[in-house]
Amino acid sequence: MATATSTPAGQRISTRSSAASTPLSPTRITRLREKEELRNLNDRLAIYIEKVRSLESENSVLQLQISEKEEVRSREITGLKSLYETELADTRKSLDDTARERARLQIELGKIKTEHEQLLQNYAKKEADLIGAQAKLKELEAAFNSKEAVLATALLDKKSLEATLADLQDQVSELSQDLVSAKKQLEDETLLRVDLQNRYQSLGEDFEFRKNVYDEASNPGEMKDFRRRHETRMVEVDSGKQNEYEFKLAQALAEMRQQHDEQVKLYKEQMEQTYQAKARELSSEMNSSSASMAHEELKETRLRVESLSAQLASLQKETRGWQDRIDELEAALAQEKDNSRRVLAEREREIAEIREKMQQQLDDYEQLLDVKLALDMEINAYRKLLEGEEERLKLSPSPSSRVTVSRASSSRSVRTTRGKRKRVDVEESEASSSVRIAHSASATGNVCIDELDVDGKFIRLHNTSEQDQPMGGMELTRTIGETSATFKFNAKYVLRANQKVTIWANNAGVSASYPTDLIWKNQSSWGTGEDVKVVLKNSQGEVRCLLSVMLLCKRVFGRRLCCLGGWGWSEINKHSLVPQLGGSKILTEMGNAGFVGGPY
Repeated sequence: MATATSTPAGQRISTRSSAASTPLSPTRITRLREKEELRNLNDRLAIYIEKVRSLESENSVLQLQISEKEEVRSREITGLKSLYETELADTRKSLDDTARERARLQIELGKIKTEHEQLLQNYAKKEADLIGAQAKLKELEAAFNSKEAVLATALLDKKSLEATLADLQDQVSELSQDLVSAKKQLEDETLLRVDLQNRYQSLGEDFEFRKNVYDEASNPGEMKDFRRRHETRMVEVDSGKQNEYEFKLAQALAEMRQQHDEQVKLYKEQMEQTYQAKARELSSEMNSSSASMAHEELKETRLRVESLSAQLASLQKETRGWQDRIDELEAALAQEKDNSRRVLAEREREIAEIREKMQQQLDDYEQLLDVKLALDMEINAYRKLLEGEEERLKLSPSPSSRVTVSRASSSRSVRTTRGKRKRVDVEESEASSSVRIAHSASATGNVCIDELDVDGKFIRLHNTSEQDQPMGGMELTRTIGETSATFKFNAKYVLRANQKVTIWANNAGVSASYPTDLIWKNQSSWGTGEDVKVVLKNSQGEVRCLLSVMLLCKRVFGRRLCCLGGWGWSEINKHSLVPQLGGSKILTEMGNAGFVGGPY
C-alpha cells in the first residue's frame, strides 16, 4: 500500500502505452485492471488516511480545547458553586436568623398580647368594681342626703316645737293672767249677780210688802200678822241664803281653780313628753350605729374610689405604654420583613444570574460536546471503513494508517430550557451506544398533550389552566406516515381545571374510569412508528395543540445510525426504541442500561 501511494502519475501512463503496443493475454489484462483498481483504491485510501490524520489532528486540537474548556468550566463551576454555596449559606443563615428573630418577636408579641388581654380583663374587672363602688357611693350619698334631710327636718321640727312650746308657755301665762282676771271678773259678776238677786228679792219683797200693805189697808189685822211673819222669814232667809251663797261661791271657785290647774298641768306634761320623745328620737338617730356605720362606709367608699381611680389611671398609662411597645414591635417586625424580602429578592436575583451564567456555560459546553461527539463518530466510521477494507483485502494495517479512537467513559447530559418548543437531548459519549430523540410541542389553548405511548396504547391530555375546559366536538388525531387515527370527544365532556385525561385504545387492557380514563372502543391501537404527529383541534377545525416526534435512522455495518436534522449522528441498537414520549417528559432506554431523560 505504501508503494501504491508513492507511484507517480507518469509511471502509470507509460505502463498503459507499453501494454497497448504488445498483445496481452486475458489474464494479464485482468491482472492489470485489478492492479489499476488497486492503485485507485490505494489512492482513495491514501486520501482517506490523510483525511483521517487531518481529522485526528483537528480532533486532538479540539480535544485539547475541550479539555481546556472543561477545565475552565470546572474551575468556574467550582468557583460559582463555592460562591453560590457561600451566598446560599449566608442567605440561609440570615433567613434562619430572621426566622428566629421573627419567632422571638412573635413569641414576645404573643406574651404582650396575653398581658394586654389580662390587663384589659383586669381593667374591665376594676372598671366594673368602680362602677359598683360608684353606684354604692351614690346609694350611700343618697341615704346620707336622706338622713341629713331627716335630721334637718327633725331640727326644724325641734325648732318649731320649741317655738310652739314658747308660744304655749306664753299662752299659758296669758291664760293664767286671763284666768286671774276671769276669776276676778267672776267674783265681780257673782257679787253683781248676788247683788242683783238681792235687789230682785228686795224688789219682790217690797212688791209683796206693798201688796200686803195694800191688802192690810183693806184688812189691817191680817196685814200686820203677814208683815210680821214675812219679816221674820226674810231675816231667816237672808241669813241662810247669804251663808249658802258664799259657801257655794267658794266651792265653785275652788273647783274651777283646781280644774284649770289640772288642765294646765296635763297640757304641760303632754308637751314635755312630746318634746322629750322627739328629742330622744333625734338623739337616737344621730347617735345610732347605723349613722356612724354609714359615715364610716361612705368614708371608706370615697377612699376606695380614689384608690380605684388611681389604679385605673395607672393601668391606662401602662396600657398606653404596652400599646406603644406593640406598635413599635409591629413596625420593627414589618421593617424586618421588608428587609428580609429585599434580601431574599436580591439573593434570588443573584442566584438567577448565576444560574443563567451556568446555563450559558452548559450550553457552550453542550455545543462543544456535540461537535466532539460528531467528530468521534466520523472518525470511528472512517476507522471501521478502513478496517473493513483491510480485512477484505487481507492486508496488514500499517502503523501510520491505523486510526486509534479512545473510548471515553460513559456520560450523560440533560439540558432543560423553557419555551414553546421543547427538545430532549440524551447522549452517551461511547460511539457504540448513544441516542438522541427530538420532539416539538406547541399549544395555543389551555389543553396540551402531556404524554403519548409509542406502542399506541394511550394519549394523555392535561388542562394546565385554573378553569374548566369544554371538550365537546374536539378531535384528537394521531398521524404516523400516511396513517391517521382520530378520536372525537363527547359533546358534554368537560376537562376540569388542572386535570388530566387519558384516551386508551381498546386493546390497552385497562378499564374506563370517567372522567380521567376514556376507552376508544372503535380503535384497537393508536398505531406505532418513528415519525409521529399528534394534533388536537376544536370544533371549528382550529389546531389547539400539536406534538411532533421524529426519529431518522441509517444502517452502517449492521447497526442503525439515527440522524436528527443538523444535530449529527447517533448510534442506537435495533431494539433501543423510546417506549414513551410526551410534551412534558421523555423516557429513553439505552440498550441494557436504562436511562431516563427529562424535559429539554
